[in-house]
Amino acid sequence: MMDYSPFYQVLEQAGGAAWVKWISEQVEIAFDQQSHGDLARWQKVVDGLPNLSPSSVDLLESVRIGNCEDLSDQLRSRLRESLQQLHPWRKGPYRVFGIDVDTEWRSDWKWDRLKNHISPLHNRAVLDVGCGNGYHCWRMLGAGARLAVGVDPTLLNIMQFKALRKLYGDAAIYLLPLGIEQMPAEMKFFDTVFSMGVLYHRRSPIDHLLELKGCLRAGGELVLETLVVKGDASTVLLPERRYAQMRNVWFLPSIEALMLWMRRCGFKNVRLCDVSKTTVQEQRGTEWMRFNSLRDFLDPTNDELTCEGLPAPVRAIIIASVE
Repeated sequence: MMDYSPFYQVLEQAGGAAWVKWISEQVEIAFDQQSHGDLARWQKVVDGLPNLSPSSVDLLESVRIGNCEDLSDQLRSRLRESLQQLHPWRKGPYRVFGIDVDTEWRSDWKWDRLKNHISPLHNRAVLDVGCGNGYHCWRMLGAGARLAVGVDPTLLNIMQFKALRKLYGDAAIYLLPLGIEQMPAEMKFFDTVFSMGVLYHRRSPIDHLLELKGCLRAGGELVLETLVVKGDASTVLLPERRYAQMRNVWFLPSIEALMLWMRRCGFKNVRLCDVSKTTVQEQRGTEWMRFNSLRDFLDPTNDELTCEGLPAPVRAIIIASVE
């Protein structure tokens, strides 16, 4: 298990001692109840990583830890082999001591689409819901956040983050093996909350929006990215079975419907900042993610449709605030 004591100290200093008890209990339960058959193997990989000191790092323009010159070819080859044992790598990319971890998603493209639209993150406490292995949390730290917290219930994501954190060194960034529903209700602690690629996985999108709102302090900002479809304020797509081969996709609203949901939930200054079609250049299989990817989930004769005949993935980024 990771050492979360520095994070708990931050919460205590902010007057959230009750949150510490709740979150620590939830983290302990998560590691106990989600015992994965590969967890011991993943932990062995992380424990076996060399103790390195990167000569430089970059979190502003990318996520880069160290340089090629920091390691011998032999040690770099061993490090690459170790990181490959944490396959599949879905969020990234990362450059680690000269190793290009070419992940399934070009998550840096999403970051580039939103970074100039959000409030500056300097000295802000930030929460990333459904953070994957924490790629965007690193970028948030690079943008000046004083604290970046990610929540994601998938233990492989947590182990990938542990590996990167060990290679990077101390940083004000923490990933919790939790879903947002396991966070304390009405924390009202974070200055900015990100929810990217999560809403359509929720059976109750309205509850998700209210949970996000409850995490924000007064004056805080929500950055929401999700799948959308064309239509008016009454248009919502509910796939009958699967969407792009995913069973856990529920509601895909139009942009107008989504903004209406957000206003009904009490968000203010709701505004659209980007709409982008997801391409097979942005989400694809690589040597770091060797399973099927977006190309396999689209109609082979019409990339405007999924293999089920539904509208192909289009994502919107909407920003809003709370009073």
